[in-house]
Amino acid sequence: MSKHKRYRSAEKTFGTSPGTLTYIGEDIEHVIKIKRIKYNADEYHIDDNSRLSACQLPDSGTPFVNWTDVDGIHKTRVIAALGERYHLHPLLLEDVINVEQKPKIDLYDAPPAQDGEKSSGPVVFVTLKMLHHNPEQQIIETEHVSLVLGENYLLSFQEERTQDIFDPVIERIKASSGKTRRNGPDYLMYSLMDLIVDHYSVIVERISDKIDELEEEIVKECTEREILNRLYRLKRELGYIRRTILPVREIMSVLLREESPLIKPGTLPFMRDLSDHVNQTVETLDSQRDIISGLMDVYYSIVNNRMNSVMKTLTIVSAIFIPLTFIVGVYGMNFDHMPELHTRTGYFWVWITMIVIAIGEVIYFKRRGWM
Repeated sequence: MSKHKRYRSAEKTFGTSPGTLTYIGEDIEHVIKIKRIKYNADEYHIDDNSRLSACQLPDSGTPFVNWTDVDGIHKTRVIAALGERYHLHPLLLEDVINVEQKPKIDLYDAPPAQDGEKSSGPVVFVTLKMLHHNPEQQIIETEHVSLVLGENYLLSFQEERTQDIFDPVIERIKASSGKTRRNGPDYLMYSLMDLIVDHYSVIVERISDKIDELEEEIVKECTEREILNRLYRLKRELGYIRRTILPVREIMSVLLREESPLIKPGTLPFMRDLSDHVNQTVETLDSQRDIISGLMDVYYSIVNNRMNSVMKTLTIVSAIFIPLTFIVGVYGMNFDHMPELHTRTGYFWVWITMIVIAIGEVIYFKRRGWM
């Protein structure tokens, strides 16, 4: 079972200067889709197919939260243009399109204001991995996701648009349900991160179900070689998921530890709750990995016990036939003077002797608990 998408070689970026935008992900034909959402507690506006020219750094005094969701990161020209409009650091943009970048967090100070331009202020940059289960191929797929939090705006970047992973948050904004409409962009960033972490829990629960199925199959059909192969695949899958989720714990630690003016005090309790959620997920993965290791030990133990049982049976059968073989071998010698060979009842008594010996050995082995 594959763990993640296979990307083209990173040799394309070898030797390039820092901040160079080079996309190394899968070849994608569709155009980048930009969705702009503007809202406050009283109203909201959604532009599902916004033009790049409409994406501008909002005024500092705007009463709205401005969310720009970019679906697709394969067009470096578009990403670079957005970076210029929002005055984003080149290294930040490089991480946005680097699909092999591990989850991380960076805090960028406000760049020097240019003449006649708005000041962009400090930003919080977070990159994560969204996990999807592919039911057709039975694999875990990852999607590169980046979030850029500014003073009154949030930029989100998704790798592809086959499914908008942030639709539940958009629906909450439309329905004015929950706390999203009544809070700032920092709470919106929390909501998106919480949605991603919830997907982690779904994947982990699915793995728990697979472990339960394998546990039953090991007891019933332990001799099946495929069970061991599935255990190995599941163990590798757990390792990959753990490596994906573990950096998120450090991200949450930085968000809670660093005093960023972009994270309001009212959002910190939700961030702490999300941090606990991430820690629980990592602990569950560790527990599942231990369970799989235990199941492998059980598998080998059952196989060895069955092999020992077979060897024990063969040994007992061999032990029973050793004296019988000896008797047959003695009377199979080609000597002329063997008195028993010329008696009328010799053949009968040989059989009686061998049967008695065999029965006696069986009784002895049973009394010793060997049978």
